[in-house]
Amino acid sequence: MAETPDFEFSVPVLVAGGGACGAVAALAARDAGAEVLLIERDLVPRGTTSMSQGLICAAGTKAQRAAGIVDDDADLYFADIMAKTRGLTDPVLARTIADNAGRCVDWLIERHDLPYELDVRFRAAYGHSRARVHGWLGQSGGDLLQLLHARIEAQGVDVLLGATLDEVFADETGRVLGVELTRPDGGRERIGCQTLIFAMGGFGGNAAMVRRFMPEAATALYNGHEGAQGDAMIFGERLGAGLADMGAYQGYGMLTDPQGISVPPGVVVEGGLMVNRDGARFVDESEDIAGVVHPVLAQPGGQAWVVFDAAIEARCGYIPETVQLIALNAAKAGATVAELAQAIGVPQAALQATLAEAAAAHAEGRADAFGRRWSPDPPPSAPFRALKVRGALYHTQGGLQIDRQARVLRADGSALPNLYAGGGSARGVSGPSFWGYLPAMGLCEAVTLGMIAGGSAAGAAAAGNTASG
Repeated sequence: MAETPDFEFSVPVLVAGGGACGAVAALAARDAGAEVLLIERDLVPRGTTSMSQGLICAAGTKAQRAAGIVDDDADLYFADIMAKTRGLTDPVLARTIADNAGRCVDWLIERHDLPYELDVRFRAAYGHSRARVHGWLGQSGGDLLQLLHARIEAQGVDVLLGATLDEVFADETGRVLGVELTRPDGGRERIGCQTLIFAMGGFGGNAAMVRRFMPEAATALYNGHEGAQGDAMIFGERLGAGLADMGAYQGYGMLTDPQGISVPPGVVVEGGLMVNRDGARFVDESEDIAGVVHPVLAQPGGQAWVVFDAAIEARCGYIPETVQLIALNAAKAGATVAELAQAIGVPQAALQATLAEAAAAHAEGRADAFGRRWSPDPPPSAPFRALKVRGALYHTQGGLQIDRQARVLRADGSALPNLYAGGGSARGVSGPSFWGYLPAMGLCEAVTLGMIAGGSAAGAAAAGNTASG
């Protein structure tokens, strides 16, 4: 990487990756007055963003206040992040997310007309002490990504699709000089840049890296974008960057089989439960949205059933995944416990006992055998529904170590001169493993760090200041 090649042209800000992080970084850099080029390996931008629900968790937003939630702020959000991660995440990065996520959501709504609002039906759960999940009715991550790309086009951001990043050139100090890429027609091109932002996703699609850093997840089905090959970490390490929390990821124990559609968390929050093929429960389903993946993988056949009822289905009927599952007639149904047991192939007596114990715990106001408390929502009652699910790996949460300006750091904590990162390319705030993930945190990190990285890179390019700090 010591080579200093001839570049065909140069740009102030180059963004590698066209998912939510890269698109938001491009918007932020453009808002700051910089000329921006965004390169994306897919001919149609998809990435992990398109596979998400498009939800962002943020505190202290105007949308929260409009909904009457006036007791949430960055301090409480920070405390929730630290509690969920058992105090083991980077407090600087956690503080950065907590302080800026609300500002980012407000900016996306007011400056770029994204139709986000507080989803008041997504209750405070799984580590959030307040309702702070933002989305918009009937839309998904794919819709968000299309809208973001429409916005960057309107702002005059140049976008090169189908471009594969092959090489990053830097000098002996680690200052990035430019990149080499392959265009869709096979032609190769070298582009110089004053600043570079890595927004290329994580490494969930790289089986070797998963085995290396997250061996316990190596047998889980990967339900993420195949382009998440760890490119940012590979290029970053060559430049001397440090990696952190590489064992962190979002797993999910409720990916429907065979449909491959996520059962929305609301199905459990509203009262759903999980049983194995013996008709028995095996976990407190409400405790950890990501951590339940391993109990599911440990069940016979690595599968389970999510049991709910018609009322729960109706309350979650506004969620796009629920709409899809209903359209596919994916759920097995039973007017009685006996009918449901027959439909899903589990012992009737065991399923009857499982549902009766949950109902008794709810009626008596006590925790059940797994520590779950059923107030205010009761467990399922007739008529029943059930979906077969399996455990899956959705996206990784470890990556390049960054500071509060989204600058990439070396292993010794010093900043590389002009390299920035966010989203799946950067270390997240989920701690060192799978149990620290908060709902909607992946997209929160993507857009928040994208906003910060874009602004930081544009400022550095304008000042001509790429000295390390």
